[in-house]
Amino acid sequence: MRELSIDIETYSSVNLSKSGVYAYADAPDFTILLFAYAFDDEEVKIIDTANGEKIPDNIIYELTNKKTIKTAFNANFERTCLKRFLNKEMPPEQWHCTMVHCSELGLPRSLASVAKVLGLPEQKDRAGKVCIDFFSKPCKPTKSNGGRTKNLPEHNREKWEIFKNYCVQDVVVEREIKRKLAKFPLHSKEQTLWEYDQRIIDRGVGVEVKMVQNAIKYSTLHKEKCLEQSRKLTGLSNPNSVVQLKKWIKDRTGDNLDSLNKKAVKDILQNSNDPLLRKVISLRSELSKTSTKKYEAMINGICSDNRIRGILQFYGANRTGRWAGRLVQVQNLPQNHLRDLEFARKAVCDGDYEMFEMLYDVQNTLSELIRTALIPSKGRRFIVSDFSAIEARVVAYLSQERWRMKVFEDGGDIYCASASQMFGVPVVKNGVNGHLRQKGKIAELALGYGGSVGALKSMGALEMGLKEEELQPLVETWREANPHIVSFWKKCERSAMLAIKGQPQKLECGVSFYRKSGFLFVGLPSGRNLAYVKPQIGVNKFGSPSITYMGMNRTKNTWERLETFGGKIVENIVQGFARDCLAESIIRLEDRGLQCNFHVHDEVILDVPRGVSSADEVSKIMSEPIKWAKGLVLRAESYETPFYKKD
Repeated sequence: MRELSIDIETYSSVNLSKSGVYAYADAPDFTILLFAYAFDDEEVKIIDTANGEKIPDNIIYELTNKKTIKTAFNANFERTCLKRFLNKEMPPEQWHCTMVHCSELGLPRSLASVAKVLGLPEQKDRAGKVCIDFFSKPCKPTKSNGGRTKNLPEHNREKWEIFKNYCVQDVVVEREIKRKLAKFPLHSKEQTLWEYDQRIIDRGVGVEVKMVQNAIKYSTLHKEKCLEQSRKLTGLSNPNSVVQLKKWIKDRTGDNLDSLNKKAVKDILQNSNDPLLRKVISLRSELSKTSTKKYEAMINGICSDNRIRGILQFYGANRTGRWAGRLVQVQNLPQNHLRDLEFARKAVCDGDYEMFEMLYDVQNTLSELIRTALIPSKGRRFIVSDFSAIEARVVAYLSQERWRMKVFEDGGDIYCASASQMFGVPVVKNGVNGHLRQKGKIAELALGYGGSVGALKSMGALEMGLKEEELQPLVETWREANPHIVSFWKKCERSAMLAIKGQPQKLECGVSFYRKSGFLFVGLPSGRNLAYVKPQIGVNKFGSPSITYMGMNRTKNTWERLETFGGKIVENIVQGFARDCLAESIIRLEDRGLQCNFHVHDEVILDVPRGVSSADEVSKIMSEPIKWAKGLVLRAESYETPFYKKD
């Protein structure tokens, strides 16, 4: 097959980073400025569409020719923009994404960073960002620029030539990356899954626009009221100002606070006996809430058909291959606990703010309603289905912790069973020794991947009522109850170290470890690999041997040497395995005509016509055995709903 490498430069008045490529390309003024391309190893050519040059008919033909593979770094951008510009379908099965290939190998997700990490002779031109800011975005009208809002090539010919070279260079760099990674071809299953993913995010999900607009209006009205009330109580011109409010608190109490963060606010509300101070701090808490941010993200990302697209990023988590949230961040939506959720939602849809304010805590209720703004297509309903305790099932399966596997086979409650195993007494939810279930739950959530006291605290053990002196014994009790899991951490760490030294390993559960050309690969039973770049054996802070590799520090957003250990490797394996189980279900559901609008962690949200399929049918499909995970007991729970929510 011929391969056509592509890079484009575009213009739109919509903010790409805030709105995503679908809304960006949906703008009426969207256009392609430059189109650079090259077949196989041929010279890169560029079409200057901004200056009237047309993409040749033969290239347009190749863009829709199924025998020609189109490639780009972040191919979703090129696919979406070309589809809009040419008004032609761009089937994902005809495209390959170099960024996905890099992600599978644990490399960065930016073209410039990958080129640098791989030490390519061809590097991305840094001057390009200046050109993008100048030509690809609206400009501020000024006297000096004649009041224009868009820069054209004739407004800076020198910069335009730099921009053209930059576009050409991107094709050169992308092609060099492909050559460099050719010895590690993208797994065929991952290419197929990416194609399914593209069809899902192209489809998008409906948004209840009036509700979203009213939610933003409600929040604004509420904050204005809180601000005015706070002004009257404090006499401050801007009680939302940290500096002004801290001075007011010092004048009133004598306390010189370092911060007004959540912890400081919580301490005042819990410990102060001053009713005025408590009221002002409570108003401050209301003013600082960001419950409408996700509503605003929906408005930013919505397309002209009232659907939002591109809310998931394929292989967003390099280490495990799990999807990451984008725009609305559906992976991190507040839960809903309102008993009258539908009534509260209707009050927002109807625009009756006075009634809503009278009946509900405005900001908290708006936060709980965020999920419900995502809706199925007209004449359809959502079927939501998620795996039950998938990670707990997988870690038990891989480590062969038999008592846990028996719990899942019998349909038991793992938190009760864990507490029972740990404390040697029967534990029944809301029944005999039911108070121990909470300890079993926090232990399950915090300790499965080598976590200790710190992990329990991070999971909120102290806030749940556990005492400091209980934590270490809880760790020890859980580990004693799960010897095979503890052993599995050690096996994986030892196997990784041996593989780094050039001694490939394969465990009985089907997980393998081997080193090749500067990568440590951890093979999953699905056939996919997890990858660690430039692995080494170093020494940790305790003076013991440790595994290090090159990766992105997500806090600093820098490429640096990171450290890992057995429990963390097991976490990557388990989450990667669980992700592959979800992938199998997505493909099965789609192949059987059940359209997935989006998915969240281990949950799928299907857009299904009324009268077609049922929640029980979906649960059965999700729970079907997986051929590469023989003996794994999967269970899914499903429900139908007219809008997205937690059941």
